[in-house]
Amino acid sequence: MTPPLPRIYAFDWLRGVAVLVMLQTHALVLLLPAIHQQDLFKNIVRIDGLVAPSFIFSAGFALALVQVRAGLAGRRSEQAKKTLKRIGEVLLVASYVNFIWFPIHRGELKWFLRIDILHCIGLSLLLVMPLLVGLSTRPKLLRWVTLLIALLIFGVSPFGEQVTGFWQLFLNNKPGVLDDTTGAAFPLLPWAGYVFLGASFGATIGAMKSEKELWGWLALLMGLGTLLFWNEKEVAALYAPHNFWVTDPADAARRWTYVLGIVAIFRLIERRWPASAQTRFAKWLAGFGAASLSAYFFHEMLLYHRWVGFFSRYFREKADWPLFWLLVAALIFSTWVCVKLWDRIDPKLRALLTRLTSSARATPPAS
Repeated sequence: MTPPLPRIYAFDWLRGVAVLVMLQTHALVLLLPAIHQQDLFKNIVRIDGLVAPSFIFSAGFALALVQVRAGLAGRRSEQAKKTLKRIGEVLLVASYVNFIWFPIHRGELKWFLRIDILHCIGLSLLLVMPLLVGLSTRPKLLRWVTLLIALLIFGVSPFGEQVTGFWQLFLNNKPGVLDDTTGAAFPLLPWAGYVFLGASFGATIGAMKSEKELWGWLALLMGLGTLLFWNEKEVAALYAPHNFWVTDPADAARRWTYVLGIVAIFRLIERRWPASAQTRFAKWLAGFGAASLSAYFFHEMLLYHRWVGFFSRYFREKADWPLFWLLVAALIFSTWVCVKLWDRIDPKLRALLTRLTSSARATPPAS
């Protein structure tokens, strides 16, 4: 069997850029309200709309990539266990963030059901996991199945706006279940579609034997996306009135096409200048992307938390453009410092928990 190609740094860089833009996106609350009417602000918001698709797509890509490579190497079950553990960590952090933001301590446990981006990623990965494990040794079939499911999810998303009752918690962002004002921030429709789309790409890369397979699948996905968003009026006309910027398939296609365009540029860079992946900046960017979970948690605390949220406490709605970019740089630096500190603490904490768990299992029950 021909060994798989080396690591694809383009996706590491995509996640790193997504982390940086995420920090800038959430820091927009620091700008003076009057600035929100400026063209620069509106253009930045359009770019920021690619952050969530980048993260969710990358999550599906990474999961499929490692599972396919493990399946082809005869380690399917072992990798599946590791992946489930990682998904559990994502959902645990998601629940902890909800615990911090909402009055769960007052007995309002309903907030554990609020679906934000981490919940969406974790639940979407759980949905795609059976396919990835079951078809990890048949990656060509896997990529087509996950692509078709992705297109189906995007295709039915406008109908999801009409769902009411319990499933509304997961399928649309309309309020009414938890309370009268708050719905899911990232419902599974349409956002889970990006996980399955990323999985189709990950399955392709996980088993590819030549560079042309990468570019072939990239061209297919970008071609489908371009076809859909160039015909956005015709696509929208297929449905009853709906929130175009959230659930319309053509808008989803526009987003994934732009994201894949960035991947294509990064891939060209790493192929044309192989040494670029070893530069200090490229390693830093990839490292930030690899730490996206902890970066997400720490930057939210630094921005918004009532005790440690220095940025919002002193600068919310007070910054002009020069001050804003200075604060964004400070937020990036502060988040990176927190990430590196956590990188030192995390292994020791895991080792401690392992010892405590092993000790508890070894201690016989009292008679």
